Amino acid sequence: MELWLFPGLHLCVHKSLWTAKNLALGGGLLLLLAESRSEGKSMFAGVPTMRESSPKQYMQLGGRVLLVLMFMTLLHFDMNFFSILQNIVGTALIILVAVGFKTKLAALTLVIWLFGINIYFNAFWTVPAYKPMHDFLKYDFFQTMSVIGGLLLVVALGPGGVSMDEKKKEW
Repeated sequence: MELWLFPGLHLCVHKSLWTAKNLALGGGLLLLLAESRSEGKSMFAGVPTMRESSPKQYMQLGGRVLLVLMFMTLLHFDMNFFSILQNIVGTALIILVAVGFKTKLAALTLVIWLFGINIYFNAFWTVPAYKPMHDFLKYDFFQTMSVIGGLLLVVALGPGGVSMDEKKKEW
């Protein structure tokens, strides 16, 4: 491969990881926005109404899907035991949160898993402050903590109406 292709390849990979992380932050904000939206009032107080799809439910779905993009940036394709374990566990949890099956448990497990990985890989406090790597690790650390906050919103509020957990209630 030509030497001049490496900077361009590095830029493409770095830019796609940066974009995925920022979309994950957007997912957390979308979940917060969905929760702040008020539901429409029923015409008759105390009378149940037919369940209909609302924008809030689709915003929660979009927020869940965008949040799991963060885990996609953490996939490693090394052939050591820890990387393989991280990829398998992460992918399983990504799928569970995205489709909304056992969402609260999967999101809580993702929070714990992501927090451990964040402490291990983004330990900016171990790098002297005058080195540029300190700033990069600090940025990644707090960005990942923001995504953990979004996942905690999923744990607290549930998956929303467009999820397998909600469909199980109808069966």
